[in-house]
Amino acid sequence: MKKSIHYLFIILLLGSVALFNSCDDSVAEDDFGIFNLTETNTITMNGVIGSKTPQHWDNIVRTYPSINRIIMENCPGSEDDEANLEVARKIRTQDVDIHLPANAEIASGAVDLFLSGTGRTRMPGSKIGVHSWADGDGSEATDYPVGSAEHLPYINYYVDMGFSQEDAEAFYYFTINAATANNIHWMTDEEISTYKLLTP
Repeated sequence: MKKSIHYLFIILLLGSVALFNSCDDSVAEDDFGIFNLTETNTITMNGVIGSKTPQHWDNIVRTYPSINRIIMENCPGSEDDEANLEVARKIRTQDVDIHLPANAEIASGAVDLFLSGTGRTRMPGSKIGVHSWADGDGSEATDYPVGSAEHLPYINYYVDMGFSQEDAEAFYYFTINAATANNIHWMTDEEISTYKLLTP
């Protein structure tokens, strides 16, 4: 199961990075990856969530343990869904708020990570994009009937992030029907409100 990233240049970039890193899987303690400290307690987040992102998160929290706010800016998705949900759960444990500034654009797996924020806010103009996932065999989420075990990892994750079972299922099934894995649906303000992506 994998949520695809909708930017072709990101896919090409990932291929180059994977080739470059193929001989060394270690992560230096001062390597924060897509995270960058901007203020005493605030970090920005830009880029694709990858297999090393959980380690990058551990590094920055170890170095700056008082972090309590993430500003997501340009985050087109994840290339490793398991790592994405892993780092999202770490973020929830850290009890941080996540904010989308007016120029923010997050999509796919990055939307799931956004939901890990204890508090979630956005400025008008920020964009939230969702779509279906596809597995390695080419099947999409909508190829599986409602209630199938294939849907549970995301639904259970949303429940763990504080959604009721009903709200978790409503949002999940909305996302997989909103656009195919190779497309993107930019949520309207009404949809963002309906599916309770922001905290009161």
